[in-house]
Amino acid sequence: MRDILVLSPQERDLVAIRAAGLEDRYRVRYEGSDLDQLEMFEPESFLEHAESLPADGVIGTKDLSALLAAILAERRGLPGPTPHSLLALQHKPTSRDVQRLVAPESTPKFCLLEDGIPCDPPFFAKPVVGRLSQNAYRIDDLSELSKLHEADRYTNRYAEIASIAGGDPAKVHGFIGEELLSGDEVTLEGYVHGDSVVTIGVTDSVKYNGTFSFERFEYPSAQPEERQAELSSIAARILPALGFEGGFFNVEFFVPEDGPAQIIEVNGRIASQFAPLVQALHGRSTYDALFELACGDDPKWETGIPDGVAVSYVMRVFEDAFVEAVPDPDDNLEVLVRPGLPLSSQGTNDAQSYRLAILYESGATRDDAVASARERAAGLNFRLAPVPVR
Repeated sequence: MRDILVLSPQERDLVAIRAAGLEDRYRVRYEGSDLDQLEMFEPESFLEHAESLPADGVIGTKDLSALLAAILAERRGLPGPTPHSLLALQHKPTSRDVQRLVAPESTPKFCLLEDGIPCDPPFFAKPVVGRLSQNAYRIDDLSELSKLHEADRYTNRYAEIASIAGGDPAKVHGFIGEELLSGDEVTLEGYVHGDSVVTIGVTDSVKYNGTFSFERFEYPSAQPEERQAELSSIAARILPALGFEGGFFNVEFFVPEDGPAQIIEVNGRIASQFAPLVQALHGRSTYDALFELACGDDPKWETGIPDGVAVSYVMRVFEDAFVEAVPDPDDNLEVLVRPGLPLSSQGTNDAQSYRLAILYESGATRDDAVASARERAAGLNFRLAPVPVR
């Protein structure tokens, strides 16, 4: 059995690894805690400790932990993406510059806001390094630029880890402006092994009506095969150009009715939220392939569109509230908030909403899967109250 080191695991990792039966095939060691839950973290001492632990492969499944895993793998001579390639993917201006070279038809207009604006309003403003659409804003008037603010703890922590990886910590601060895009939102997930860029599948992203907040993710995509082939072709150009190899990636796109697909973002990590969807329909987890890649092996994923539809459903509310009680989690339910605190203090928010939970359902048809998810969500006992006035 080979040793796999999972850095700063989230609860989702533990559930997915157990569901895939990987603890029966590997000696899995979980080191550290989910960085989103830690107030204090010293990355260099964490890495120094991890250098002495048994490992044939090392992984992280969020942006920060994936970067830590890349640093550790490079230090120990283990397989995996290089820290340099992850820095290039995670820094939006750098990634966009590369995208513009190899996929110009699919790269939106953008610029650093300190250098100007990409176009007349409206446009989007996004942190140059960010996550979960947090602190991303639609700008309808230039006066609204004054409301932009970074997620300080996340940005500062990223800067510290990036500096260890050889990056410039000053570059992680600031915002880009980007033209507004339209169309269906989808995510292509895959991996790179050697010279091969392999597509696992494409997932549709569906928002709550009238908002920018995602309600659910449906796998496989309803996009026609020729559109999905276009997305795979774009990914096959971008990832090698960014120097990315030996790991999972996902690319988010807008797919308009007419014209080429437009890149929203490229991420150098597994789309962990989609792992239960893939396993439900393919009978194989993306974590299984991730472990093989981490050991330098070819996962030999058998591509193809599966039968049925699986859904990852996100329960949200659009007003702050005090959490009095939550349901118990299970293997198909992730509870994202804790009782005894306001939603606004729990780090599960985007610009418009607060996430309560993620649940997973599947069905023979798209309508069946969505109906099952909504029915289950309606029966969950989240007890929310007005936020106490101090």
